[in-house]
Amino acid sequence: MLKEFKEFAMRGNAVDMAVGIVIGAAFGAIVKSLVDDVIMPPIGLLLGNVDFSNLFVVLRDGATTGPYASLAEAKRAGAVTINYGVFFNSVISFLIVAFSIFLLVRSINKLRREAPSAAPATKECPYCLSAVALKATRCPQCTSELKL
Repeated sequence: MLKEFKEFAMRGNAVDMAVGIVIGAAFGAIVKSLVDDVIMPPIGLLLGNVDFSNLFVVLRDGATTGPYASLAEAKRAGAVTINYGVFFNSVISFLIVAFSIFLLVRSINKLRREAPSAAPATKECPYCLSAVALKATRCPQCTSELKL
């Protein structure tokens, strides 16, 4: 059984999938940092010093009653919250990842496309069916007159 598992794990597809998952997880962490640390602070600044990670609605107060200055403070108090700012950051992260994957798939598809076939250099004689140059006015095989 161990030998069969080793054969399965060392197949090309399983190894490729494992590498893809590891790289995907690392890419997700990079995108999360990009959104949380680079993209959202300037947007929050433009919207009047809004920190999106601290946007929440309190459904029920915790051990100490609100208002809470931050999401971390609300969680420490045990308050039940809807964290729509964190959700907004996650949506932005997802859109960046999805767009990046779209660009990757698009570039792979471009590489896979076949080059357009070249224009034909010959035509077929309607009388003897031999190949004739496109600009020829007579067939070299049967000497029939051809229309351009």
